[in-house]
Amino acid sequence: MSVTGSRLVVAISSSALFDLSESDRVFREEGLKSYATYQIARENEPLAPGVALPLVRKLLALNELLHQPGRVEVILLSRNTADTGLRVFNSIEHHNLSITRAAFTGGASPYRYMRPFRCQLFLSANHADVAEALANGMAAASILPAAASPNRSSVLKFAFDGDAVIFSDEAEQVYQEEGLAVFAENERKSADTPLSGGPFKPFLAELHRIQSEFPGDESPIRMALVTARSAPAHERVIKTLRAWHIRLDESLFLGGMNKAEFLAAYEADIFFDDQAEHCRLASEVVPSAHVPHGVKNRDSKNE
Repeated sequence: MSVTGSRLVVAISSSALFDLSESDRVFREEGLKSYATYQIARENEPLAPGVALPLVRKLLALNELLHQPGRVEVILLSRNTADTGLRVFNSIEHHNLSITRAAFTGGASPYRYMRPFRCQLFLSANHADVAEALANGMAAASILPAAASPNRSSVLKFAFDGDAVIFSDEAEQVYQEEGLAVFAENERKSADTPLSGGPFKPFLAELHRIQSEFPGDESPIRMALVTARSAPAHERVIKTLRAWHIRLDESLFLGGMNKAEFLAAYEADIFFDDQAEHCRLASEVVPSAHVPHGVKNRDSKNE
């Protein structure tokens, strides 16, 4: 396996990594002081796994498979103080997760530390923090409560929507403003013009680099495009990825069909989409994360 100088760094909030539903209830109903007392009194009680913990475990396992310690790193970004966050760190140790770096921001927005930590992705249950990270040019997604992942294998499976996630929303803007027929014709005429990159392009590129470090078909990572596009709008997508020198393992052009059943069949460890309703439906079968970016999320009351 080749050795590269690049690193995959994923930032995660404590609320995505662990089940903090009861802690959050105390904060909402009783305030910050009661929350702090609650967490400190229970700092030796491990928190239960959250939606993203199985994903994090698989990400960290890549280091051993690559024989490259630190090739993949997970950073904790938390709105807790170090005092209230001690329970989180104790839970990390309890679950045997190799997470050693963290920023506890004491209620301030944590996205500011993504660039110093060289993070390519931020996963959080806090929608506002995610939207702020995206607005500042960084990949981020708001993870939804979900059923357990159907993927019990050691293979790490990512699924991505296309427009406004991997790609920019330039084509989606045409669809929203002028309708399906104009969109389809525009994509047919622009088939040889690569789409601009969306917020997840750097993350996708780093995953592809890791894939290339494994020989043949031995990569423990699989990536799938799961898009509402269909022919003739498929060609521009394929040629864009070709121009980027990124290969996806699977591409599903669903022509508007519900994505959930396909994601369950693929057994995604996580699915990223810019449309909240698609994420909600998908979260019933696989872990899903909303990317509040692009024209579909502008002026939304949920932003």
